[in-house]
Amino acid sequence: MTSTVHRTCPLCEAVCGLTLTLDDGGHVTGVRGDRDDPFSKGFICPKGASLGRLDEDPDRLRKPLIREGELWREAGWDEAFAAVKAGLDRLADRRSVAVYLGNPNAHTMAGALYAAPLIKALGTRNVFSASTADQMPKHVASGLMFGHPLAIPVPDLDRTDYLLMLGANPLESNGSLCTAPDFPGRLKALRGRGGRLVVVDPRRTRTAALGDEHVFIRPGTDAYLLFGLVHTLFAEDLARPRHEVNGLDEVREAAKHFPPESVARRTGVPAETITRLARELAAAPTAAVYARIGTCTAEFGTLAQWLVDVLNVLTGNLDRPGGAMFPKPATEFAGRRRPYAVGRWKSRVRGLPEANGELPVATLADEIETPGEGQVRFVLTIAGNPVLSAPHGDRLDTAFQGLDFMVSVDPYLNETTKHANVILPPPRVLQSGHYDFALLGFAVRNYARYSPPLLPLDERPSEAQILARLAMIASGLEGDLDAFVIDETLRKAAQTPGSGIEGRDVAELRDLLEGETGSERRLDLMLRLGPYGEWSGKGDLSLRKLLDNPHGLDLGALEPRLGEVLKTASGLVELAPPQLMEDVERLRGKLEEEPPEIVLIGRRHLRSNNSWMHNVGPLVGGSNRCTLQIHPSDAARLGLDGEAVVRSAKGQVTVPVEPTDTIMPGVVSLPHGWGHAGSAQNVAAAHAGVNVNTLTDETTIDVPSGNAVFNGVPVTISPTGVIIAH
Repeated sequence: MTSTVHRTCPLCEAVCGLTLTLDDGGHVTGVRGDRDDPFSKGFICPKGASLGRLDEDPDRLRKPLIREGELWREAGWDEAFAAVKAGLDRLADRRSVAVYLGNPNAHTMAGALYAAPLIKALGTRNVFSASTADQMPKHVASGLMFGHPLAIPVPDLDRTDYLLMLGANPLESNGSLCTAPDFPGRLKALRGRGGRLVVVDPRRTRTAALGDEHVFIRPGTDAYLLFGLVHTLFAEDLARPRHEVNGLDEVREAAKHFPPESVARRTGVPAETITRLARELAAAPTAAVYARIGTCTAEFGTLAQWLVDVLNVLTGNLDRPGGAMFPKPATEFAGRRRPYAVGRWKSRVRGLPEANGELPVATLADEIETPGEGQVRFVLTIAGNPVLSAPHGDRLDTAFQGLDFMVSVDPYLNETTKHANVILPPPRVLQSGHYDFALLGFAVRNYARYSPPLLPLDERPSEAQILARLAMIASGLEGDLDAFVIDETLRKAAQTPGSGIEGRDVAELRDLLEGETGSERRLDLMLRLGPYGEWSGKGDLSLRKLLDNPHGLDLGALEPRLGEVLKTASGLVELAPPQLMEDVERLRGKLEEEPPEIVLIGRRHLRSNNSWMHNVGPLVGGSNRCTLQIHPSDAARLGLDGEAVVRSAKGQVTVPVEPTDTIMPGVVSLPHGWGHAGSAQNVAAAHAGVNVNTLTDETTIDVPSGNAVFNGVPVTISPTGVIIAH
């Protein structure tokens, strides 16, 4: 006997609908794209097709593990939680606790709903996440410009006439901070309707090959190129903002220092190309500029993200169909909020500023290793592997060994969790409900879909219950965390004018909520209060409606809504935030700097998403390999054949060489997330690769956001067996 069920794929940012076939034992026997999903329309990638294999990976942990010396033993859940409590109780100061949140938290309901209460219960400001190894520059730039770090405009892919894309490879990543299932199809449709796609990248990626034009650029110089475009718009009187903004004159003055001729020397992009691209952007009926991880993980990542939206403003394309627009997610509830600020506190050792309530992961090892008041002695990781994802991962690997206590909520015994005293494994994907709270805030079309659990939990707690129990242990309180959060949210909404429930009785409203679990009841509450919700007076959306529509609901094309989104004190777009104008001076100071002979960049693979998918046979091998891509002329000049030694200021790795003319001379590329030698994960260990973050430098960061720098890392390359004197 088999059954057919539907759910959202939780493995990347594309939120594709899947149709699964299950046998009577709950095993996945087939996966295909859900053709009835109004957003993804049947699109599927190799990751989604392998969901069953990943879900039933034999190396996934089923029971908690407790470490005793160098050995592990399985434990019951009560014993494991008691061990966590004992470890936490030994702490004299909660300032010595640190939390690390990995990328998969953005893909789970538990990560979205329970991480914040857990952090509050722990009472620490030492919060680190994958965001400062990825996207924090975009959050900071958006917060300073629009007043909210999640007010991130996305390209209106389905209607734009011109798309300028930098440092992004959505044919491999499926999109990032731009939720767009079938990104390849949408880009082909753009070109099919006569639009133009220009891709700026140090590599001729699959995305670049699809475009009308590919422009090579030296890694880490995107901010210079973007300023050259801004300079041209002002110099040729092509700037046409459609909205009243603050700071227009300041941006015009700053741009005078970045003429195309000067920028060309720094970026490697010809001056005439820079001028032409600016003119094309200005002349296009509609246009959008979109930049992602390649531009974020660079020395001037926040300036690059800021300049992306400066260009969208200056060309008149912000908040208009076909331009860069703000999605309206179904769970958005706009309560009162203080003006956005960065640096409300600083890290203990290096004095690095907080952003979005987080400290840079680049300083986590400092906080563990440096003695003194507040030294981190207890670490909690949730769905993260910072030994492989953080800069100078070898140092962090060593630092974790010196902790007093470590707890990991993770399905695997991996390069990071091997240091934990207790590992608490969440259940299988199909045992978990799914709603994309974070990712639908970046969707190119408004949409909502909920996937209830497909299989029972048996004896294990849900991930939500794991995090909620940790919060109760940390707070010393007892009770129902979900009930507390629901009541607090209802009280706040009942006191907020325009919420739709102002003045209503909290107990009465609470009794109306539906859902089998606390997570579902909280989702129901957020949907009802949201901009399409039945309590907001703007629609009829609720959990019940999503359950009755298992393929998802199309909520319409993006619409102009800048007035709703802006949270700045002035009520205007802040085009020249002081913190960013200050960093422009740092950018100016390096305009004439000579580039290193060879620099390192990362790369994405379609069949991978960071380190946690390397234990699924169908997803490794082929193009998904850990090799050093290098231009054939560089390989010949350096005498490389077979393997090479890559050295940086922080370390060295030996890796197979892959000569290819798809990468520009003077640049080499290694994918991230590898380095599984000796892993307890059998498939990953057989395809170990090397950890690229042996080479990256934790002391080099993007100043405004604290984001780690992974692109443009100076390296030297030599054949194996060659000794380099230092």
